[in-house]
Amino acid sequence: MVVCGDDGLAYRLAAELRGVHGERVTLVVPPDGRTARPPVVGRARAASAALLDRVVSAAVGRGGGNSGNGANGGNGTSGTGSSGGYANRGDGERVLEAAELTEAVLAEAGVERATALALVHDDDETNIRAALTARRLNPRLRLVLRLYNRRLGQHIEELLDQAAALALGEGSPADAEASTTVLSDAHTAAPALAAAAVAGTTKVVQTDSLLLRAVERPPSASGQAPGGLCTLALLSPTGPGTAGADGSGGGAEQEPRLLPDDEEVRRAAGRAAVVLEQVSAASSGAASAGAGRGVGVVPPLASLFSRRLRWSLAGLVACVVGLAVALCVVTRIHPLSAFYLTLLDLFAIDDPAIGAPLGRQILQLLSGLVGLLLLPVLLAAVLEALGTFRTASALRKPPRGLGGHVVLLGLGKIGTRVLTRLRELGVAVVCVESDPEARGLAAARRLRVPVVLGDVTQEGVLEAAKIHRASALLAVTSADTTNLEAVLYARSVRPDLRVVLRLYDDDFATAVYRTLRAAHPGASTRSRSVSHLAAPAFAGAMLGRRVLGAIPVERRVLLFASVDVGGHPELEGRTVAQAFRAGAWRVLALEGRAEACADHVLAAGDRVVVAATRRGLADLG
Repeated sequence: MVVCGDDGLAYRLAAELRGVHGERVTLVVPPDGRTARPPVVGRARAASAALLDRVVSAAVGRGGGNSGNGANGGNGTSGTGSSGGYANRGDGERVLEAAELTEAVLAEAGVERATALALVHDDDETNIRAALTARRLNPRLRLVLRLYNRRLGQHIEELLDQAAALALGEGSPADAEASTTVLSDAHTAAPALAAAAVAGTTKVVQTDSLLLRAVERPPSASGQAPGGLCTLALLSPTGPGTAGADGSGGGAEQEPRLLPDDEEVRRAAGRAAVVLEQVSAASSGAASAGAGRGVGVVPPLASLFSRRLRWSLAGLVACVVGLAVALCVVTRIHPLSAFYLTLLDLFAIDDPAIGAPLGRQILQLLSGLVGLLLLPVLLAAVLEALGTFRTASALRKPPRGLGGHVVLLGLGKIGTRVLTRLRELGVAVVCVESDPEARGLAAARRLRVPVVLGDVTQEGVLEAAKIHRASALLAVTSADTTNLEAVLYARSVRPDLRVVLRLYDDDFATAVYRTLRAAHPGASTRSRSVSHLAAPAFAGAMLGRRVLGAIPVERRVLLFASVDVGGHPELEGRTVAQAFRAGAWRVLALEGRAEACADHVLAAGDRVVVAATRRGLADLG
């Protein structure tokens, strides 16, 4: 396997292939002077250590010496060579430093003999250029590209697959091995980040034929097994994410149990569980319609007029109704005629009521007065509506009475995907972005999401986003210290605020998570590394598996993949019930069918959707 990248995803992916799947890996990275931060983020820890120490000292009463230095080096680049050649790490991985992915560099990395190549640079153009060169060097190569532009990625997939088919010729046995898969780390990690920010929000995995969601179920007092299609995981006995929260590390019995069998589920009746449910097409369509209501190009009717103007219009309507009723009582005419005459008087269209009874004359004068009051209100309504349509494409400000929303920090690649996901779920969002040219601002305008432009580390910015009335804070900027500082400040304003922060390195994310949990044991805290969430999907694609998604279960990850039954002795010729290994994998559905019947015998032509652990997916081969 060859992995080419310039950030933490490349290192995490190489470690995934080497440590979980036992593959030989060649890692191609830029020279030390140009490379991005390795997974062990020393400078992030150094910049954030003082902040963490203050938290631990104030809330826990300890010196905070273990706040950020718990990482043991992980997947660092200590073994990279400085001469630009190979550096053998001694663990089955070779590292090659190269400033650009030229044809010579790819050849030196062994692409001509490799089984798969992952191009995970942060720049789409770099990955596309290298993919075209690699396909020419090795038509049988399995290519995995990291592209943010999903539409372009579909065209690149078709182009490279067509080039491989032409180079190999019709009927070539190696044709099945040559494939191209385009993935996006932002698209892969966004559902997990959005779900972590919203309590009770389902984690959704979509296949070609059905929509599945994983939901957390609290412990059952009656001892009954949780419902749903099946139980995906049993959470820690002390609650989600609390294992080792105090820095003690916890024991093995506190770890979540992934893919338990029926007997384990019955024995663990007092533990919370993650169960799988099926979402019908009707309900998902209704949810999508509900989520999209009021966020289109045309503003909703309620947003055209201010509250003061709506109350003014309502008061005038009440006056008209009252005058019509009074006219009906005084003159004894039909109610419809009374309304008609009142409107004529209101707009000064009727003749004066000369010679009419005194009550009719008084009501006509009052109607004329109400008509005078109506003119400025109508003018204000027209001007306000025109102003609303004129500024529909501009950034909105958070409404005064907003509450229960999610504050999203950062509208880069990850933030834009998370924003879209939250709006699909119908969650109210307020975004905070310091760059007025950020790529996610266009999506915020389209979705009519309020945005606060400013540096989140400055006073007043989070207050402008109504952080004191928010339900959660989701910090996904590209700077670890910014995310951490924003979370600490938000916790000082709202100690019980639910926070989710994106951190570059997973070891650092674990250290921050434990410290924040120790300082605020009564609040919900989640720390996520995008590379940690995305690496399993990229590794599965390199191994020829179509990974549909991943959901975090506390500090572990459960993968959903589409697997061809043919060639897998663990699946072929077995029933769905028999093709199950506790703690490793479980068959969830047959593609093209609503669900998988337990006594259905899997044949070579079937493709199944499985839930698997990392090790289980590797063993499934």
